[in-house]
Amino acid sequence: MSTSTPKKTLLIVYHSMTGGTRQMAEAARDAATGEDEVQVCLMHASEAQPGDVLAADGYIFATPENLAAISGQMKDFFDRCYYPALDRINGRPYLTLICAGSDGSNAARQIDRIATGWRLRTVAEPLIICTHAQTPEAILAPKQIAEDDLQNCRALAASLAAGLALGIF
Repeated sequence: MSTSTPKKTLLIVYHSMTGGTRQMAEAARDAATGEDEVQVCLMHASEAQPGDVLAADGYIFATPENLAAISGQMKDFFDRCYYPALDRINGRPYLTLICAGSDGSNAARQIDRIATGWRLRTVAEPLIICTHAQTPEAILAPKQIAEDDLQNCRALAASLAAGLALGIF
């Protein structure tokens, strides 16, 4: 008689305008799928619904920093999902990945405040990858995230997935 433990679910919600954040989220997904006991769900912020948040055991939120804030699509995701998930996901782990042109810290603070309201627990400091895009042309240009930065995304996601699989989180 086999008793299998149900897989844990890691939800990665992202928004990307120029490809940088998408690369980061995909790197995280690729690393997390290496954990057999974890089902990884990568969803664009416009598609993620409250039911997806409620069904997940852990989260990675990936956003570009736009005008010193999270992107509008990520804000919309949080606006749609916040109250339906409030007091129903307490204690679940999360990570934040930010693709920024200069700083990223305010976007990280915004997600941390939302996660505090949801009573989530962070498992690492936000990973902020700075592209140094400062001109309108550079800001709007397609981004290519460096391999060492993508490796940092993979390492964080693999750690979160392993922690979910082991029941640490």
